Amino acid sequence: MYVIRNSLFVVKLRLLLYLRTGSKMNATWQDYLLTQGANIQDGVVQYFGAGQGELAAARDGTVLSYLSQFGILRVSGEDAESFLQNLLSSDVREVTPWHSQLSSLNSPKGRVLASFLIWRKGVLDDADKAFFLQIPLSLCADIQQYLSKYILRAKVKIDDVTDQQVSFGWAGEESEDQLREYLGSVPVEPWGAEEVGNRKSEHNDTGVIRLGEQRFQINTTVEHAPELWQKLIVTGRPVGAACWDWLSIQDGIPVILKSTQEQFVPQMANLELIGAVNFKKGCYPGQEIVARMQYLGKLKRRMYLAHVEHDTPPQPGDELYSADMEGQPSGMVANVSPAPDGGYDMLAVVQISSHKDQVVHLKSLEGPPLKFMRLPYPIY
Repeated sequence: MYVIRNSLFVVKLRLLLYLRTGSKMNATWQDYLLTQGANIQDGVVQYFGAGQGELAAARDGTVLSYLSQFGILRVSGEDAESFLQNLLSSDVREVTPWHSQLSSLNSPKGRVLASFLIWRKGVLDDADKAFFLQIPLSLCADIQQYLSKYILRAKVKIDDVTDQQVSFGWAGEESEDQLREYLGSVPVEPWGAEEVGNRKSEHNDTGVIRLGEQRFQINTTVEHAPELWQKLIVTGRPVGAACWDWLSIQDGIPVILKSTQEQFVPQMANLELIGAVNFKKGCYPGQEIVARMQYLGKLKRRMYLAHVEHDTPPQPGDELYSADMEGQPSGMVANVSPAPDGGYDMLAVVQISSHKDQVVHLKSLEGPPLKFMRLPYPIY
């Protein structure tokens, strides 16, 4: 009787957590994270334990983050590659088990609806050419539905596999050497991907993607995630989603959210500078506008890295102002995260002329000024 009641309690607890968070997280994996001190809100791991010092650890040490702020769509089938090639801004034919890619899905007007990290698994998925698209959790259902309307007669299946896949972020000065020690090898080239196991390996179904010089994403299954987590936390501190978001902001990698959908053409968000746009691949929704902007138009806005001191957290979609724009917004916040030393760091899409010659303010001309910082890649 005790076992039955206890089981009913666990089921009720899981149902309560699901209703509170809207989580797509696998229940077994969620239970494990709770034992590790995870604070989960709205389906996203906010912090571990008290959360003190996590941002400083992301800046100064080696950190491990469960990427719960993202969902994963699996696009599979005989026509999966051509299906995505006709819809996304990158050349999807270049995505292999050894090379990942950034990309975007755009509206017919050339405005970004979503940005993706795309990868493929190894030989086990070659038969149906399965692709994995990582997207903010809040957009997952909408983008799945949006993509599905283009299937028509194509031999393609789109599944939400968020509760079947586990992705970790791993970063820090010694992260590469440590990861090589734990997993045996890591990809060398930017956006390189590598499987680190085989059918008989303890890390079967685990792959690594290089996101930067000292930043990696590890993709694995729910079955193998706890054992791998235990190995990594020997040298890496568990941190919440905001810390990983801060690292992405520092790298100048934007993430399109609900509040910024259809606000930018890809070049405004620097997507062509980070490999998410291919201008030779052929047609896709919005392609003519994106190409015209590249070859015939004059880009008026660009994305910059900035810091702001403010008592209230800025939000993606907040407008920016400068005196030269005569009351009209001169830009918009794309992504934002608390900074380790206080205030907030952000990726801000700003009028190029305003960035060059004006003070740019948050929300109004009376709002706090933005302090611009250098991105890790050149802006043309």
